This record gives sequence, C-alpha cells and structure tokens, in this order.
Amino acid sequence: MTTRPDIVLLVLDTQRADRLGAYGYARGTSPQFDALAADATRFTRAYAAAQWTIPSHASMFTGVYPSVHNTVQSSAALPAELPTLAERLSDAGYATAAFCNNPLVGVVNNGLRRGFQSFLNYSGLLTSHPNQAGRRRGAVGIYRQWFKRRLAGIMQRAQDSFARSEALLAFAFTPFMVPIWQTALSFKGNSARSLGDTAKLLIDRRGIDADQPVFAFINLMGVHTPYHPTRTAAEQFAPQLLRDREAQRYLQRFNGDIFGWLAPFTDMDAAHQQTLSDVYDAEVAGQDALVGAFIEQLRSAGRLDNTLLVVCADHGEHLGEKGMVGHTISAYNQLVQVPMLVRDPTGDFVRGTTRDDVISTRRMFHTLLSIAGAAEAREEQLSLARDPQADPEHGVAISEAIPLENVVGLMLRRQPEVTRARRYDQVRRAVVDARHKLIRTGEDGIELYDALADPGEEQNLSEILPERVEVLQEHLDTILRRSSGDAARAGRAEGGDDPLVQRRLKDLGYLE
Repeated sequence: MTTRPDIVLLVLDTQRADRLGAYGYARGTSPQFDALAADATRFTRAYAAAQWTIPSHASMFTGVYPSVHNTVQSSAALPAELPTLAERLSDAGYATAAFCNNPLVGVVNNGLRRGFQSFLNYSGLLTSHPNQAGRRRGAVGIYRQWFKRRLAGIMQRAQDSFARSEALLAFAFTPFMVPIWQTALSFKGNSARSLGDTAKLLIDRRGIDADQPVFAFINLMGVHTPYHPTRTAAEQFAPQLLRDREAQRYLQRFNGDIFGWLAPFTDMDAAHQQTLSDVYDAEVAGQDALVGAFIEQLRSAGRLDNTLLVVCADHGEHLGEKGMVGHTISAYNQLVQVPMLVRDPTGDFVRGTTRDDVISTRRMFHTLLSIAGAAEAREEQLSLARDPQADPEHGVAISEAIPLENVVGLMLRRQPEVTRARRYDQVRRAVVDARHKLIRTGEDGIELYDALADPGEEQNLSEILPERVEVLQEHLDTILRRSSGDAARAGRAEGGDDPLVQRRLKDLGYLE
C-alpha cells in the first residue's frame, strides 16, 4: 500500500449525463456506472468548461477556462507557461501514465501529453502500445521498432496537418477519403485493451518504486461517433438495427457522413432521430460493461480501496435535440452538463452521497493536486473536497463553446444561410448558478433557463426575468475577467461604477 493513493482519471468521451441510470435514465444502460455511483460521491451539476474534446481536456489538465489557456482550435497548443496536471503530479513523485483512445488527445501535437512519463495511444493504424511491432529480438526486432517509430512520426505530422488545414479537412470528407482514414485512424481506439493495460499497471506495478503512487489518465471513445454497437447491446437497446433495412441504411449513411458529425444542424425525421438515440444508448451499455470489468479487476486485486477514482465526461452529444447533432457548437445541457463521480479511499469525499452544488470540471486540476498533497494554497481553495459552503466561486460555473475555425469555414461554404441564421459561427458562453442558466451567443443573443425546473432548456425566460439576465451577465463577464487575471479591474468595466453592480460583485466575492 502506498502512503498516497493512486489516482485514476477516467474520461468517458462524449458521455451524456442524462443517458445514465444514476442520473435518472430509465432504460438500464449503465448498471456498472450506477453501482459505482452508489459507492461514490455523485455530482449532479457538473459543467464541462467547453463543448468538445481539446479545450475541455485542456481545462481539466490546467485548471483554467478555455479563454485563458486558449487551446480552442484543432491547430492550437497549450501555452508553455501553463503547467499540466501530469507535470505537477510527476514533480510530486507520482508515476504518470496515459491510456488514450482519442486521437485529438493522443496524436495531435497540442501539449496534452505533457508530463506523462508513459503515454499509450490506441487510435490509429500505428498505435504507441508497447511491443506492437513485435517481440522479436535481434536486428529484426530493432529494425521493426525503428520503422514503427519513424512511420508513427510521419502519421502524427500528417494528422496534425489535417487538423490545421481547412482544405485538407474538406478533402478528408470526400467519399473517397472517408473509408480510408476511418480505417487507418481507428477512430474509437480499443477500450478493452486500454482498460486492461491500465489495470495491469495499477496491479502489477512493473517499473514503479515500491512506495510510488500512480496517476493514470484514461480516455474511452465507446460512445463517440461512428456508432458500431455490439449485437448484444443492439438487441436490447436498438433492435431496429437487426430487422429494419432503412434503420441500417440510415446508420451507415450517418457513420460515413463526417461533415455531418461536425456541422451542428440537422433536419432528420423522428424515426431517424429515434434510431440515433437508441444506437447511442447501445454504445453506452457496451462501454459500461467494460468499465465494470475494469473496476472489478481493481477490486479483486485489492487496489480499488487505495485508488482515488474520478469518472467523468469531457462533454456530451446532441442527438437531434433543437435540430442539432454532434458537439461542435452548443452550450446546451446535452453538451455541457456532464456526469461526474469521485470514489475516494481517503475520506475527503463521502461515499454514497450526492453533491448538488454547481461546479466546473476544470476544478479536477485543483482537486487531484490537493488529494496528492501537491496543491498550493490558492489551488487548495478550489479543491472540490472542501465544504461547498466555503466555495470561493460561490456556486457559479461557466462553459465556453468557441467555434472551430476550419469547420466554420466548411459550414459557410456548404450551408451559409443556415450557419449565419443560427449563428453557428459565433461564440457561445453559458453561466450557471444555483437556479438559472444563461447562454450568450455573440454579444447580444441571450437565452435564460430555469436550470432546476427546465433541464431540457425549452422555455427561454430572458424577456420574463430581465433582472436575472443582468445579474448572470455580470457573473459571466466578471468570471472571464477574473480568470484572465483582470480581477482588479472587475468593478471598473462598463457599468462597473453602478452601486448595484458593485454590491452584486461584492456578494459574489470578486470585490473587497
């Protein structure tokens, strides 16, 4: 047993909270997750800092909002001056290892791999799994390993180029290229293998000092597009795939329409939307079984009770709601309200409890550093292990949905009227407090929802409750200024001399 616990951060990429039994879903998609939730602290109001993979992971890895780390495009990289969670934990004596199935985290050169002493990538024709090139010794084995490393480098540079170029991205969406790159990229990776490798590291501990704790990051892509559910899961949750030729053809078209994954607009009919929803549920169930087997491995080996386990999502997915698919641009709950569990052997998080306070997933950074005994005083204040009543953020969180420039360029070329009419080319930011959620699109597009009574965000209250709009806009602007290091000017911005604004900012704790 190590003095400090092992830490496992398991990210269920693209997992919606409302498709899990522990969050009220009735279809029985997640018995393993639900059992874990009953033995953990479950957060009911966790909000992702961003609506897609790179900025959301960047916020979890650095503890700051996207407008600060600015890693919001596929071509961006983390600023060198921002240390990552893995770097900090490595400096604190942890062995750091990643088991990643998402190429946007494990392949594209954006700085998210910084600090990991071992980073295994399971997506792609040439993964970085040890000994994939073979176990042969001698000259043949050495050559195969050298060849694999060289080719992997070429593949990474090629994928970086596609991530950064609108022209190459458009070429990737052509009917000729889609089947080639989907096969070569193996986009969803290998969940079973990555979980098995993580368990092996935590249990066997090869190459790890006797008293050295481990930080393991896992990203699973089981519920991400393209959808290929197992037959068992399809029989239970999407039986139309086994008997309805039209449902089969629709899913085949959907899986092959990569532009459709990225462009947020859809006009699918009710039958197709139901198929998409059911197939997503089937993928949730298939992944849930794998996660359950992983947890049982750790429990059987006696490692689970020496492991701080966090299970969360980086974002969710639109499945036709509000005429949207995917997760390119939206700040609605389908994307930004995410599941989050913490199972803690140290006692800082009480097992079998529920937390209803509003929190941001970016605070994973502060929380895990605190558990590891590596947090600075100011970081300790933001640990989620602290009493919510003493929350320095006063139960307010924001999400930033910043459009991908190369995807917006394609949307403006292919469907300019829809893109402009629905303002898909503009930044969306959401701010949530104990009762309401405000979404601001651009500078003047305002939506206000009752976050408790209307989680589906059907009734826009912005014209009915203008005072709440004003207060939440102040919250949003102040948090943005504060997170950018401009807290000293928070009360001197436009309207900042207004006594009412000053009082509200003081109530929030942003002004003395």
